[in-house]
Amino acid sequence: MVLVELMVRATCGSCERVAAQIEPVVADAGAQLVLIDVDGDPQLATEFGDRVPVVVIDGEEFACWEVDNAELAAALQG
Repeated sequence: MVLVELMVRATCGSCERVAAQIEPVVADAGAQLVLIDVDGDPQLATEFGDRVPVVVIDGEEFACWEVDNAELAAALQG
């Protein structure tokens, strides 16, 4: 199963929007979506903190700030 991680922060309004936007795309692809609050891990906060929301697919960064649903669906199909 493909793992889609969405790097977020509690204070990020765009993070909620992107999570709601990509959730059905990820579900349609049969992938798993996990939201990760980067503030819970100092290393993640340093890497992603000023760029959230960031979409990571199977460990590879796919997009930050804006996500194109068609591109995401294509990436999840392989």
